[in-house]
Amino acid sequence: MNTDILAKKPKSSKALDRVLVLEMVRVTEAAAVAASQLIGRGDEKAADAAAVEAMRRAFDDLYMDGTVVIGEGERDEAPMLYIGEKVGGAPGKGPKIDIALDPLEGTTITAKAGPNALAVLAAAEEGCLLNAPDVYMDKLAVGPGYPEGIIDLAKSPTDNVKAVAEAKGVDPSDIIVCVLDRPRHAELIAELRGLGCGVVLIGDGDVAGVIAVTDEDTTIDMYMGQGGAPEGVLAAAALRCVGGQFNGRLVFRNEDEKARARKWGIEDLDRIYKLQDLAKGDCIFAATGVTSGSLLDGVKRLRSGVMTTDSVVMRASSGTVRWIKGEHRIG
Repeated sequence: MNTDILAKKPKSSKALDRVLVLEMVRVTEAAAVAASQLIGRGDEKAADAAAVEAMRRAFDDLYMDGTVVIGEGERDEAPMLYIGEKVGGAPGKGPKIDIALDPLEGTTITAKAGPNALAVLAAAEEGCLLNAPDVYMDKLAVGPGYPEGIIDLAKSPTDNVKAVAEAKGVDPSDIIVCVLDRPRHAELIAELRGLGCGVVLIGDGDVAGVIAVTDEDTTIDMYMGQGGAPEGVLAAAALRCVGGQFNGRLVFRNEDEKARARKWGIEDLDRIYKLQDLAKGDCIFAATGVTSGSLLDGVKRLRSGVMTTDSVVMRASSGTVRWIKGEHRIG
């Protein structure tokens, strides 16, 4: 794989320089390639560790003064890419960038060779990404083209489906909703099917699930249900770049989780976060497929000694979406 990423000062003074936008893809590529070697091997921890270490090394080649605001956990839980860790090749000199990341979004997927495993990250200027604690989040998302406020997490799933259906000019039974296949969603799934909705159940990877609402080819209209709060911020960053609406509300199972939220400056534990609350200002979203799915193809090793990657990088300020096919020589 080509790892010749030069840590040189960008020409622009803007924090999210155009060069830096494209270099972020190399970071997710490195993580995806490393994780791909563990596809189907049944070892979630090994796959995640490989992605983490590769992403950490790739960050060191970028000219930036980065801080991980969403990572693998707190320092005592993760040896690398923990919340608060400094990354980048120019500490104290380069542009100050906040990073949200999931080196392997879909560890179980990768271990079982399932679809939609990704290496993902979001980057924004300092202070523009929510420092979301590693707790659950109620999520509600819809793609672009609807009136602002069309979805509201304070309302029932039925009310939200009916609102989107009316705006789309169809019956509620024509709406398709993506939901994580978890026992905790049994009532939600029953309510949606009671309306006649199509329910697309995914085993893991709710970042890809949320982003699917922006792609007409998936036929998915809405995303609903509980997933990880860090993944909610990553998905929100993607929607900031391509359009859509998102609501999120943190879910706390015990007092320890509430204390963790307060540690990161979150006082209103019942707040419903909108898109701009989670990712504001200019931001970048980058992802590389580890296994093939609805968003991206996975890493492939060809007989010719070439490894291929499939990535996407988006930027909020320009609305630009770039789809990048990479070829990497092995050895």
